[in-house]
Amino acid sequence: MNKLQAMEVFVQVVDAGGFSRAADAMQLPKATVSTLIQQLETALSVKLLHRTTRQVTVTADGAAYYERCLRILTDVKEAEESLSRTRLSPSGRLRVDAPTGLASSILVPALPAFFARYPDIQLELGCSDRLVDLIEEGVDCAVRGGMLADSTLIARRVGVLNMLTCASPAYLEQYGTPHHPRDLERHRCVNYFSAKTGKIYDWDFTRDGERIQIPLPGVIAVNDSTAYVEAGLAGLGVLQMTDYLLRDHLATGRMVQILPEWVSDPIPINIVYPQNRHLSTKVRVFVEWVAELFDSHPSMRVRTHAPTVPQPQPTAEPEPA
Repeated sequence: MNKLQAMEVFVQVVDAGGFSRAADAMQLPKATVSTLIQQLETALSVKLLHRTTRQVTVTADGAAYYERCLRILTDVKEAEESLSRTRLSPSGRLRVDAPTGLASSILVPALPAFFARYPDIQLELGCSDRLVDLIEEGVDCAVRGGMLADSTLIARRVGVLNMLTCASPAYLEQYGTPHHPRDLERHRCVNYFSAKTGKIYDWDFTRDGERIQIPLPGVIAVNDSTAYVEAGLAGLGVLQMTDYLLRDHLATGRMVQILPEWVSDPIPINIVYPQNRHLSTKVRVFVEWVAELFDSHPSMRVRTHAPTVPQPQPTAEPEPA
């Protein structure tokens, strides 16, 4: 038995909560994972896991052994990296998850610079607005917006998302332009709901110390940022969305900012990763790169007043011949 491999398999089984998920994450046959755990328990003369048809849980001895394994494996990893090129040139597969709009609008366009700096990393970028389970799905780190409810994750704040309230010209022509947040109660609004709970989010506005937070009526609610913007472009109602997804549409006149003197709460952006997992060099450099990228992006800075957004430019009339 390879003791270090058996320890790695044991840690993965505990993290994943099952043999099948651990086997998938480590790309090993399930039979190999089961055999290594059995050999490890035989060598230690201790039962490490409780197995039922529905779940796998760690025993008291297994929990103590798990903590020791984590420290040992971390020390081995750091020793290997200190004697290799990994610290200077990180390599290998890196699995990251990010919200759809943020990934497509900010992360992906900047990735050529990331790969120029770290050519030996193979990035697997999951793009969705659902909340993935990092451990169960084998994700190294995730970019997340909003307040964090999962206390088992380590988080690093890397930026904020600023919000704008907008509508299409066709919508405003048909329904008129609201001049106060309370006017929206008589309008159609495009709502956004949580993919996890199904709860529709309230809208919030602040101006000169006055704060308004209200639910608003709408004929449609979505849970994907791309679909949300498309609903606004289609004239389905007023929307409140991050300015980086709206800037191009504002510049071309396909969307019009309304209530510009009212500021909505910025949404914090964090990178999260499991606290019981060694932060490898490839994860560390990705986190640092994202922090640099967001720090230099105009849409990611905290604002205390309404942002200035690009206005549509008139088409120049041709000069007479």
